[in-house]
Amino acid sequence: MKKYLFFYIISSIFLFANTESLSKSYEPKVDLVTVVKSERKLYLSHEGKILKTFNIALGGNPIGHKKVQGDQKTPEGYYKLDHLKEDSSFYKALHISYPNREDCSTARKTGKSPGGAIMIHGQPNNQGWLKSFFKQRTDWTAGCIALFNSDMDEVLKHVKVGTPILIKP
Repeated sequence: MKKYLFFYIISSIFLFANTESLSKSYEPKVDLVTVVKSERKLYLSHEGKILKTFNIALGGNPIGHKKVQGDQKTPEGYYKLDHLKEDSSFYKALHISYPNREDCSTARKTGKSPGGAIMIHGQPNNQGWLKSFFKQRTDWTAGCIALFNSDMDEVLKHVKVGTPILIKP
């Protein structure tokens, strides 16, 4: 009987200890990424509550919605983070589902391509001394949303492929 009592006590301690560590490590799943271009901010949220905020850099011509390839604008509207780009020339990158049907239609009317390869990414790889330039909070991308590498790591801890992104003016 003592043997079973000892086993019960040890099992209970392990169970409660394990439950405690699980509850401390739980963080709500990010269900929306919001970018506010005019604020140069990226927000991670869950059920309308902002969990984390990051400073960003945008395209070199950030005002207005991206219409054609090469305009250096960051798109505006609802999209999805549709895949992690493994072979990026930037430190880690999440692809944004731009262009959508409307974007393609708008570009076709002008006889141009809407462009693509719009991402949330870190700083350029293998840039040596130029990295200091990219650390400044200036708009330097070709239309992407750029973060410090450490911020990109933090985003990837919380954001999964398939998460919606809302990009506002």
